[in-house]
Amino acid sequence: MVKLTRIYTRGGDTGKTSLGSGERVSKSIKRVEAFGTVDEVNSIIGIVRLHTGNNSHIDNMLFRIQNDLFDLGADLCMPKESQEHEKPALRILAKQVERLEQEIDELNSGLPSLSSFILPGGSEAASYLHLARTITRRAERVMVDLSNTESINSNSLKYINRLSDHFFVLARHVNNEDKKEILWVPGDNR
Repeated sequence: MVKLTRIYTRGGDTGKTSLGSGERVSKSIKRVEAFGTVDEVNSIIGIVRLHTGNNSHIDNMLFRIQNDLFDLGADLCMPKESQEHEKPALRILAKQVERLEQEIDELNSGLPSLSSFILPGGSEAASYLHLARTITRRAERVMVDLSNTESINSNSLKYINRLSDHFFVLARHVNNEDKKEILWVPGDNR
């Protein structure tokens, strides 16, 4: 259980932060960028949920994803090399990836086949889901870059990859409820 008694510690005033292992590192390293970008995704989902409260199924799905994103941040915050703690590090598990896949399949089953790429937009919820999708892709690129130099949990990479697909399909699902999906028309403005 996390217990915060003070919000500011002044520990980061010199551009350093602590990893889950306690190691002090620069705030500019890839690992910090990775979990910081995951935090951005979580924040956007908070905005999406302002527009999905009337659909408890979707809102509950997004609530689970927000919790998973904190798990992912904790996973990224604890380097695999630092395993000397009394409690095992919190890691993304294969079953979290599988849950996303099941939800993608469920959401996609009622959608029409795509005949073109989708333009971000439509409803407010779908627009924010597309923004979440693009930030998720950025988080994935940072995580892949990190994995080129440091060991990270392979399930975390699978999770972030699946999550962007989830947001894409969920945006389509939300837009198709109101027939607001916008298709790209190649060369339409020539």
